[in-house]
Amino acid sequence: MSDAAQPTAAEVRAAAEAVKTALDRHLAAVEHRSGEDDPAVYEAFNQLAAAAEAYDELLYDRYDEVTPFEIPGAEDTLPPYTGPEEPNALSVLIRRDYAVAEPQRLMAQARRLEAADGEGRGADASGTVHGALGILFGEFEADEIASRHKEFGLEEGDSTLWVTAADEPADPGEWLEAPFEQVEPQRVVCRFDVSAVFDDEFDDDIDDVDDPAVDVDVDVDLGDLDEDLDTDIDTDPDEDAAGDGDGEPARPEADR
Repeated sequence: MSDAAQPTAAEVRAAAEAVKTALDRHLAAVEHRSGEDDPAVYEAFNQLAAAAEAYDELLYDRYDEVTPFEIPGAEDTLPPYTGPEEPNALSVLIRRDYAVAEPQRLMAQARRLEAADGEGRGADASGTVHGALGILFGEFEADEIASRHKEFGLEEGDSTLWVTAADEPADPGEWLEAPFEQVEPQRVVCRFDVSAVFDDEFDDDIDDVDDPAVDVDVDVDLGDLDEDLDTDIDTDPDEDAAGDGDGEPARPEADR
């Protein structure tokens, strides 16, 4: 870059001041947020990211130096958006992974639901993990299960939410047989990922999640399940159903 095209020292200083202002605004938004998904926090985050990126570029152009901060963006994981500027329809693709951490707790919850229902779903429905899962997901919305997963003996894994744009809404029943085969990453408006790989102490054994889908991956060994079912465990449905009561919904990471 030629000297004529370089930013001035004053421009770099102004960009640094903009970062400071954005930091204060972001902290104030966090301190006064109204909930987990407060749009003011999201907006302040994006403003801080933009200010930091602008400062980093000017600092490099002027002084050949960089900051120690890396702001992840949608371009890191998605191709450039090529969908309609004003979408007439959209699809929301959600995937949440769970491990069955406590099969006995899960089945105890299913037995409680069966007893409360009174109609009966089959004598063995709540006595197996897959039967208990069918009862659980038939009774509760997916968001409620996400917020109460510990009560149901589940352990959260990775999750992702993709919002994709479309020109026209799909015809009723058009994609139900294969709902996730025609996902076009170029039409993803935004995505929100939650994964242990983002934590400071991440687990190196966690597999990457590449495909967006609405499903529940149940990581349970059937051999271990047989041993669990053969073991005489005193399970009080009322006691198990109380749970820890501290289940928290996974918070979307908005391209952070």
